[in-house]
Amino acid sequence: MAVAQEDFKIIVVGAGPAGLLLALLLSKRGIPVVLLDAASGPDQRPRATHYGPPAVYELRRAGVIDDVLADGFLPKKICWRKLDGTYLTGLDNSILGDDPDRVACLPLDQLGRILAKHLAKQPEAEVKWNHNVTGLGQDKGKAWVHVTAPEGETTVEGTYIIGCDGANSQIRRALHGDWNFPGRTWEEQIVATNVYYPGFETHGYEDANFIIDKEHWHMASKITKDGMWRVSYGEQGGLTHDELKERQTMKFERMLPGNPKPGEYKLTNFSPYKVHQRLAVKMREGRFLLAADAAHLCNPFGGLGLTGGIVDVGGLADCLYGIWAGKADADEILDVYDKVRREKYSTMVDPISSENLRRMVSDPETVLEPGKDEFLTLCLKAEKDEEFAKKMMMGIYELQYDFTKHYKQ
Repeated sequence: MAVAQEDFKIIVVGAGPAGLLLALLLSKRGIPVVLLDAASGPDQRPRATHYGPPAVYELRRAGVIDDVLADGFLPKKICWRKLDGTYLTGLDNSILGDDPDRVACLPLDQLGRILAKHLAKQPEAEVKWNHNVTGLGQDKGKAWVHVTAPEGETTVEGTYIIGCDGANSQIRRALHGDWNFPGRTWEEQIVATNVYYPGFETHGYEDANFIIDKEHWHMASKITKDGMWRVSYGEQGGLTHDELKERQTMKFERMLPGNPKPGEYKLTNFSPYKVHQRLAVKMREGRFLLAADAAHLCNPFGGLGLTGGIVDVGGLADCLYGIWAGKADADEILDVYDKVRREKYSTMVDPISSENLRRMVSDPETVLEPGKDEFLTLCLKAEKDEEFAKKMMMGIYELQYDFTKHYKQ
């Protein structure tokens, strides 16, 4: 049953970057949006940093890309190396020149602040902190969530409710059950660190470096203009936080160029975590929809989780706008959203990100041999053929889908 435009309202659960971006894209088109978040304020964790071209497209569409680039930067080259620093192969983003959707880099907490600043200027948007969802329901005309808020228990109603509330999504759990999130968890643990270490530049490291090694595999990537680097490395499973912390100095001395001692670098962040490859049973249940980490997870190597989540949000914004404007049949276009976004995860995000991680634990002495690693073989070809390199880097646009194709003609 259609809802009159004047009664149309979107509730977004989760005021992280995905939720903020969705609210911004919708409210700038005149659609009322309310964001609910259980936290007392924005997430301060730096987390992900790199936005692939389809994600940059959405940030540009939201009108925030100038602010993103003012605080962040355009990384140039991504490469693969041996543990001793030996260069294997790479891709040079700078050959894309002035392409407006080149890969951009900015820690996710800073993107959140930019999105919140822009959203605060939108009269159709409202953010409510300290609002914890405890239950939900829906009927033919509306959906609702029960919320614990500072003023007590309350119910918030909307035309559609979007779960953008992360890997532990309360919306997904309420819809599908606490443990129904199909996929797998990697045996390896990941430790994400932020560090200032001039040795990366003095040893000729590129802006992003993937180090292939069976034991000390890791990624070292510049993430801020002032010289902060993200070093994410693999560790054996089963170690406690304290044990991982105790091993950090040993790992850095073995991994980083120049084999530095603790006094030679400044560690600013240390965050161990487990990594998952998981996809929700569905991304639509009636008037409830899921997007970004609430819907799917993957390991961080390659940035597909972040980019894929932002592309979810951009596509969903087009679907909801089409419904609000009377240009799309709600059931049809939202079913397409569910089908397409789950297919994109299954056919691109999951297999490519999984291969990215497996590549890092392969044998660096043989990985470039014919037939060993198709992707690195293509990278070798791209280094000698600029047009092929451009096509290869633009392949990530396959993550996108034009939902406006399903608007009424």
